[in-house]
Amino acid sequence: MTPAPLPFFVYGTLRPGEANHALFLSGRTLTEEPARLTGAVLYDGPGYPYAVEAPGGLVHGDLVTVRPEYYPDVLGGLDLLEEYRADDPDSPYLRVTRDVVRGRGSDVVRAWVYLAGPRVTARLRRTGTLVPEGDWLTRRGPLRQTGTGRASS
Repeated sequence: MTPAPLPFFVYGTLRPGEANHALFLSGRTLTEEPARLTGAVLYDGPGYPYAVEAPGGLVHGDLVTVRPEYYPDVLGGLDLLEEYRADDPDSPYLRVTRDVVRGRGSDVVRAWVYLAGPRVTARLRRTGTLVPEGDWLTRRGPLRQTGTGRASS
């Protein structure tokens, strides 16, 4: 069963111009606009980032609205990319709903976000490297390949 067709907040290799955007989202979206996720921080991963909930944190990304006719396929593809399984709380990423702020304004939208799962979160909090200013793209410019074929948002 396909969950409610919410937009996706993407913050890493799924952002416009990035490798996984081209593979999973290009030509399948209605809108793509800058957005911010509050209450989370971004950690560097092996070629892709992880968002982790953290009070006072901020992650920059994009709000992507998928065309209705592509929604089930896109949702399934993103769940596979992120290795998310609804029945497995130890998935590397969990797909959750969060409030996301559009652009530079204050308009809040409910969206799907892939956050680091509990085990990954615990490891990152102990030994991870935070991405400065919560923006994957400013870390070292646009990432044009994922290296492992994996994630992420």
